[in-house]
Amino acid sequence: MLRLNNYSNKILKNISFELRANQNLLILGSNGAGKSTLAKALCGITPSSVELFGRPLLSYTSKERTKLINYVPAKLEIFDEYITLGEYLDLSRLHTLLESKNLLRLLSLEHLKNKPCQQLSSGEQQLTMLATAVLHNAKITIFDEPTANLDPNKTQDVFSLLKSGLFQSKIIITHDLTLAYRLGYDVLFIKKGEVDFFGSSEEFFSSSTLELYFGSSVKRVEEFLVVDF
Repeated sequence: MLRLNNYSNKILKNISFELRANQNLLILGSNGAGKSTLAKALCGITPSSVELFGRPLLSYTSKERTKLINYVPAKLEIFDEYITLGEYLDLSRLHTLLESKNLLRLLSLEHLKNKPCQQLSSGEQQLTMLATAVLHNAKITIFDEPTANLDPNKTQDVFSLLKSGLFQSKIIITHDLTLAYRLGYDVLFIKKGEVDFFGSSEEFFSSSTLELYFGSSVKRVEEFLVVDF
């Protein structure tokens, strides 16, 4: 479905991996490791040698690419100070039959429908970007820090959304190890611009691997991963 072979740029070094159809992936790593840089390469924001469904990504037209892959950034940037949440979601509806009004209800955002996007809180903006991803409905959706700035209740809502059938295949960049652990997807760990681990969730979240990457700073408590202060 998706393949990257020996890709390098100023930050990344010889990145190679392959995702099967309907496979989900977590991209983990420390700050500055190259996670977001990799995400932008995967969806064609920066030129790369990515292959999607047996063809080079850049051989598809822009319209064809919108059906195949979508990147949801970590921060919402709206330059029109007047566009409302409802208007923005209507413009984001590309390849789904789901109506934006139904999605507003699903995410409990109905009361914000007529509020300008620039006036939304950081958490509300985060949910807005998730909503646009549902309405986009690409075959592969890349989420960059989908739970950033969210309170515990909204984080739980996002977890449920990611585990639902609303998305086809997901690539999720996150620092939230509990979210990553509970999602249970395969893990690609980037260290200093290189793939240092690519394998199953069970292997990555084993005690030995956690010790290798996080030392004594992270420990598992029942179904959760916590920072040990």
